[in-house]
Amino acid sequence: MLRKHMFLLVAVAALGLMVLVGAARLLLVGGQGAEAKTGAGAARTVFIAEAPVQLRQFSNRIEVLGVAKARQSVTLTADATELLLKIYFRSGDHVRQGQVLAQLNAREQNANIGQEEAALALADQNLKRYQTLADKGIAAKATVDQYKAAYDQAKATLDAARSRAADRVIRAPFSGVVGLTDAAPGMLVNPGASIATLDDLSLIRVDFPVPERFLPVLREGLPISATADAYPAQAFHGVVAKLDTRIDPSTHALTARAEFLNGDRRLRPGMLLHVTIDQGERTTASVPEAAVVFEADGAWVLTVKPDPAKGAVAVKRVIKTGERRDGLVEVTSGLVPGEMVVADGLNRVRPNDAVTTQVPKGPASGRGH
Repeated sequence: MLRKHMFLLVAVAALGLMVLVGAARLLLVGGQGAEAKTGAGAARTVFIAEAPVQLRQFSNRIEVLGVAKARQSVTLTADATELLLKIYFRSGDHVRQGQVLAQLNAREQNANIGQEEAALALADQNLKRYQTLADKGIAAKATVDQYKAAYDQAKATLDAARSRAADRVIRAPFSGVVGLTDAAPGMLVNPGASIATLDDLSLIRVDFPVPERFLPVLREGLPISATADAYPAQAFHGVVAKLDTRIDPSTHALTARAEFLNGDRRLRPGMLLHVTIDQGERTTASVPEAAVVFEADGAWVLTVKPDPAKGAVAVKRVIKTGERRDGLVEVTSGLVPGEMVVADGLNRVRPNDAVTTQVPKGPASGRGH
């Protein structure tokens, strides 16, 4: 009897458990259906910023780095160990070609010049005397030749003495600007030691490498522009002056030399320049760089198209791109001027989403962003 009652209690408990499970399933399915119905019925509209496809000029651009150098540069030195007697310049002076810049001690050389001038005068007198005697038939012609050789030797010795004295005078080999110097009168200078630097800043040269694939558009006289970090808002304009005769086999690049007039001396030797060459200008469609999604197999944008039901929708459009310039991307195919594209909010928009440029009001504004 007890066993029978226990069986009935277990059966009733099992039946109650089944009823509870069924009710829970019914509530769960009903809730999902309501949620699905709500999601399907609600219109998802995303707030975006749009931009038109516009025409813009593009060109094939070569951008490389180069180091500026003066048209002529030299370090002024002495060719002998001597005392520095006088300096005729100050740092930063503009000097002319041939101008005396410094004077070294030349007392010994000047004394030698006097001695050799006297020897030359004596040799000249002897030569003239024996030439007169030879003309009268008194002196032998061989004797005249000996005195002629002595005269030539004395003259050469005097020229050498004058040359040694001239080496004690430092002159500007070309017109330019003298750099900073620590030289001072009384200093003992050695051969090769720097007295000052001299740079011709009227024209600046820049040597830069150009990849060999650009050789078809590179030529002497081609206009070129450059910017410097010191003057980011200023462009310096010049021309390609020379092209090297060889291509570097390790880099497959050709060295080109550009020249820039530098009357205001804003460019200085050693300055790093960003060199730009533009070729093949063309007018093509462009869109903001933020509107383009670049992927491994290409690029695409979201165009904004009118829709009777949603007002406007985002439509994916595959495009082909070209150059990038000033935050814009050249579009060679896939878009036409006047079309509108999603310029901001690509991370929130999916293809075929309803979109609007109106800021949503109320609670919907949170979903729009």
